[in-house]
Amino acid sequence: MTRKILLLTCFCLLFCFSGSAQESGFSTKLPIAEAEAFVKKKNMDASICILVDMRIHSGKNRIFVWDFKKKEVLITGLCAHGVGGGSTANKPVFSNTIGSNCTALGKYRIGKRGYSNWGIHINYKMHGLEKSNDNAYARIIVLHSYSPVQNHEIYPNTLFGQSAGCPVLADDVMRKVDRLLKKKNKPVLLWIYNG
Repeated sequence: MTRKILLLTCFCLLFCFSGSAQESGFSTKLPIAEAEAFVKKKNMDASICILVDMRIHSGKNRIFVWDFKKKEVLITGLCAHGVGGGSTANKPVFSNTIGSNCTALGKYRIGKRGYSNWGIHINYKMHGLEKSNDNAYARIIVLHSYSPVQNHEIYPNTLFGQSAGCPVLADDVMRKVDRLLKKKNKPVLLWIYNG
């Protein structure tokens, strides 16, 4: 009888844990395998990558810093999308056009750390690696923070009006990301996708 109770308890714990893992959805929804293959092929940093899922509501966490070795998400946070091209808080419009103020989809190489007028006064240049985002450097697209962006999910409220095409984070999230990025000797992948 004790053994049956123990087995039943283990089964329940396993079932509950599986549900939580599925609910968080990090490992199943993030394109980890493709990101890992890409960084190896391009000789980029193979310890972490930054993924931005634009399918997720703007009031929910949609930037994820993935640790390839630990196989887990290290940092999550809100991320603003660009206001241009008829974008709304619930439906971003994507464009690579200079002056569009839109977010451009695709894989980026995170470049040099520099000064920002916004947030914690740190930014990272972004270099588009695909046709969909190859104007990023000319557009002055950078990873940076902006103090009005909240450090927690605000759903069902939306996050809008904070970006002219840059991925814009909360100050505390940017501090965590900066601590990781400034230690890297090779460029880190940042990938913005929408499906």
